[in-house]
Amino acid sequence: MTRKKRFIAGLVLATVTLSACAGRPDLQDQPLSDREFNLEEFFDGKSVARGQFQDLFGRVQRRFDVQITGEWNGQTLTLVEDFTYDDGETEQRIWTLEKTGEETWEGTAPGVLGAAVGRENGDTFNWTYRIDLPVRKGTMRVDFDDWMWLLNEDRVLNRAYVSRYGVRIGEAIIVFEKL
Repeated sequence: MTRKKRFIAGLVLATVTLSACAGRPDLQDQPLSDREFNLEEFFDGKSVARGQFQDLFGRVQRRFDVQITGEWNGQTLTLVEDFTYDDGETEQRIWTLEKTGEETWEGTAPGVLGAAVGRENGDTFNWTYRIDLPVRKGTMRVDFDDWMWLLNEDRVLNRAYVSRYGVRIGEAIIVFEKL
């Protein structure tokens, strides 16, 4: 390997390492509002979402719209998410979320390995899970560190950090709107 190629490889490795260590939100962060994000209240009924996935370098790889129907029965929140991607592909994901405490949740959906776990704190919700995510050429096993902030009673901002083998590969940014 030439000196120039070793330098470029080292630069790429350093960039990937630094970006993987970049700061993330924390549930102990000071809330920016006095709103309380109650997942079951926001997602009970119909909502829509618009979002995109960006790779590690910030390049938009895919955009999507989602139609969501939620049903809360007092203990379980069922979310039916119908995705339409910018290339016309469609996908449906059905989440079954159980409220396990005053501010805690566990959930399952096809492709999710084990249980997804989540916690509310003020206007913030954090959700982590491993999923075999459908991609254009099959599936890819990734980890989601999913953050939601209640902006107002009808809108939630979502930023999900996506990693593979412990290295961040990109992020999804989504805006949910209650109908």
